[in-house]
Amino acid sequence: MLDPRYAYMSAYLKAEEPKTVGGNHLDRLSRTTNVTDALGIIRETDIGAYLEGTTIRGFEDIDRALWTYFAERIAYIEAFKYIPGDMRRVSRSFVIKYDVSNVKATLQGIITGEKTPLIPIGAICDEGFLDDLNASETIQDVADVLTQSRLPDFVPAIKAYDPAGGVKAKIAVESRLEGEYYHQLLKTASEIREGAVLGNAYGLVIDLVNLGIVCRAVVEGIGPAAGDYLIADGYILSEKSLRDTLPYKLTDIPRRLDSPQYRDIANEIASAYDKSKSVTVIDEVIEKHKYATLRALLSPRALSPLVMAWYLILKEIELRNLRLLLKAIYDGIAVEEVKRYLLL
Repeated sequence: MLDPRYAYMSAYLKAEEPKTVGGNHLDRLSRTTNVTDALGIIRETDIGAYLEGTTIRGFEDIDRALWTYFAERIAYIEAFKYIPGDMRRVSRSFVIKYDVSNVKATLQGIITGEKTPLIPIGAICDEGFLDDLNASETIQDVADVLTQSRLPDFVPAIKAYDPAGGVKAKIAVESRLEGEYYHQLLKTASEIREGAVLGNAYGLVIDLVNLGIVCRAVVEGIGPAAGDYLIADGYILSEKSLRDTLPYKLTDIPRRLDSPQYRDIANEIASAYDKSKSVTVIDEVIEKHKYATLRALLSPRALSPLVMAWYLILKEIELRNLRLLLKAIYDGIAVEEVKRYLLL
C-alpha cells in the first residue's frame, strides 16, 4: 500500500507549481525597462511576494535575496513532518551541486585573486563553513572545508588539482567534481522508489555534460587528453564514441556521433560557437537541453520521490530566468537580447 505521505507531499508540491514565474510572466518581463515594473509583474507569484518584503538597492541585493529565497524554500519543505525519507534524500543529494559550484568559484578565486559571492545552499552552508570556504587561500584550505562539511568524497579531486596546470587542470578538476556529484546522485536514485526513472534522467544529463566537456576541450585545443575527464555512467553516449571525437574540429563532432539526438545538439553547439566565438555558448546550449530532458522525464511524475526532484529543478529554472532578466534590466541591456538564454 502506498504511503499516504507521498500523496500529501505530491499534492503540496504540485500546488506550488502555478505559483512560479512562468512563460506569461517572462513575456511581460521581456518588455519591461525598470526593476520596479518587473517586480510588479511577478508580485502574484511566491517569489515575487518574497521580494516585496526585501530591501533592494541594486542587483547584488536582489541576487542575494533570490538565492536566500531558494535556500529557505528547500529548508522549509525538508522540515515537513510528513515528508518521506527518500524525498528528503533526493533533495539532500540534489543540492550538493551548489557545493560543487561554490568550490569551483573558490578555486577560480584562488587563481585570479578575485572572490565571487558564494551561493548559500548546500552541505557546506548547512554545516556553517561557507565563510571559511570563501576565505580559503590554498587548495588545502578548500580540502579542509570539504572534510569538515562531511563531503570527503570530493577531497581527492581537490588535492589532485594543480593551478599551475592551466586550462587542462581546470577542466580536469571540474569534471572530477562533477563526476563525484553525479555518482552520488545515481547512488541515491538506485536506493529510492521509482529510482530507475531518476537514474535514467541523471544518465542523460551526464551524456550532455560529457558532450559539453568534449566540445570545450576541442575548442580550447586540449584534444585526446580530455578523454580522461569524461564522467562515467552516461546513458546513451559511450566513452569510446566521445573519445573518438576529440582529435577533430568542433564542426566534425556531430557526424561522428551515433545518436541523432546528440548529433543535433552538437550541431547546435557548433553553429552557436561559429557565430559568437565564445566558449560560454557551449554551456548555454547544454543547460537548455539538460533542463528540457529533466522536464520531459520528471514533470509528469506524481506520488513519487521524483516530485521533489522536479520541484527543485522547476524552482532552479525560475531563479535562473529571473536572475538573467533582472540583471539585464539593471545593466541597461535590452531584455530581448537575453531572451534566447531563458529556459521555458
